[in-house]
Amino acid sequence: MKIYTGFGDKGKTALFGGKVVSKDDKRIETYGTLDELNSILGLLIIKVDEQSIRTVLVNIQHEIFIISSEIATPDSKRQVKLKNRISKENIRSIEKTIDDISENLDPLKNFILPGGSESAALGHIARTVCRRAERNLASLVSESEVRNELLVYLNRLGDLFFVLARFLNKFNKIPDVIWKS
Repeated sequence: MKIYTGFGDKGKTALFGGKVVSKDDKRIETYGTLDELNSILGLLIIKVDEQSIRTVLVNIQHEIFIISSEIATPDSKRQVKLKNRISKENIRSIEKTIDDISENLDPLKNFILPGGSESAALGHIARTVCRRAERNLASLVSESEVRNELLVYLNRLGDLFFVLARFLNKFNKIPDVIWKS
């Protein structure tokens, strides 16, 4: 089977269900940004030595695919047939992970700049790409029906990447980079 079809050569693609849209459609932009985030997580995973963090990141990769499949399915009748959907339980799991990681960090007293260790810097890149995906999804919400759980999940996920970056600096015994105003 060939990987290329030529279907997208004119700047069009199909959503799940067959609807053809421009490749700059808000849905395509949103799940394309989530794909970018997932790729960054793939790199972050190989740069993290702590197995429990790697496990969290792999789980998030799977959940990002779940979100992307829902976004790629504009028909709400088809959405309810999707095998997996992000739920409040997924959001609570992210919040628990944030709380667990935060317990190991000193209180934040300053703004910090992205950087420190290589893995922390990748965590900050994941955070900023996640925030872009969140903005894309918020823009999509203005014209389409999207379940609120997806917005909440991405909002919490951005928070998780922030505390994860701080944890990775601490784990690697490298201080956070303090912003000097």
